[in-house]
Amino acid sequence: MIRILVVDDSLVMRKAISRIFEQADDMTVADTATNGKEGVEKARRLEPDVVTMDVEMPKMNGIEAVRRIMDTDPRPILMLSSLTEKGAEVTIEAMQAGAADFLPKGESSATLRADDVEAKLLKKVQALAHSNARLFEDGGEGPGLNSSSSGARTTSTSSRASSSRSSGTISSGTAPSPEASYELAVIGVSTGGPMALQHVIPALPAEFPLPVAVVQHMPPQFTRSLSDRLDSLSALSVAEADEGMLLEPGRVVVAAGDRHLTVERRKGELSVCTPAEPAEGSHRPSANVLFRSAAEVCRGRILTVVMTGMGKDGLEGVRDIKEEGGTVYIQDEDTSVVYGMPGVVAEAGLADGSFPLDSLPDAMQKAVGTPARP
Repeated sequence: MIRILVVDDSLVMRKAISRIFEQADDMTVADTATNGKEGVEKARRLEPDVVTMDVEMPKMNGIEAVRRIMDTDPRPILMLSSLTEKGAEVTIEAMQAGAADFLPKGESSATLRADDVEAKLLKKVQALAHSNARLFEDGGEGPGLNSSSSGARTTSTSSRASSSRSSGTISSGTAPSPEASYELAVIGVSTGGPMALQHVIPALPAEFPLPVAVVQHMPPQFTRSLSDRLDSLSALSVAEADEGMLLEPGRVVVAAGDRHLTVERRKGELSVCTPAEPAEGSHRPSANVLFRSAAEVCRGRILTVVMTGMGKDGLEGVRDIKEEGGTVYIQDEDTSVVYGMPGVVAEAGLADGSFPLDSLPDAMQKAVGTPARP
């Protein structure tokens, strides 16, 4: 039975969220809390499997509560936030503090029953309850990334240790030589992705020779906030995808929420398309759509990275990339919050290499012939 702590200052929302969990066969509400301070204390005392956390609350807001919980008693935290620009910004900040995932809940309890929000809530909580326990053990830091107040990237001692243990193991095929020719790097990621991307994109140097296209499962507003955050941390230029934007070295393009991201060649140059075609496997943007498009345009000259996330988005697109002769790396199980997306690629025998999160930037640089970090 999955035990959940519900933290929200609205009585109506606490009741609505609790009712959803209590109606599920494998879930129970351990307790509720009316503010972040109470949530921190109950998380420590009750040790729930998952905490759902509101953002704006009296006494202690959700961001500070996440920091306190991850400092003292790490466990999976799901942020529930509004679908506004401000809601997106603070949600990204909460995930920076260590929250594992998020779900826009709207402004009233009625929205929990609309647009499959209830089903998504149950699915996300189930995934987090069965997520990588190593990331939340005593003394662990969770999936977040430590950073200074100035936004400079730092790497934890435990992350450095993980990187030094292994530079990646080849799970199938052979590793490309440093002379391998690539035209584009593509990344697919979902649950745990915002923090995972903050380990990878800022670690790539300004001279990284490939454009990078990213699909992170997020709604509108949130992808813009994520792009802005990554841009502030990175030597590369990071922006939300816009129709016709050039894909050129030094640029990272993040798929816009509720739009697919595809690639086309115009007058010999790679550029971005943002079609509003139907969702694929409930995802828009979809990693499969990006990967298939890249395979059609770039053939085998693609460096592919599949990172933490539930489900199997990206698997079919990876098949197309492999058929064209492209390279596929995955994030390893030990550092993935949810080993769904990378796991299915590994199980299908399609991964050329499996790497700890903090080793992925070095692996990408070695693949394209850029000197890795010393």
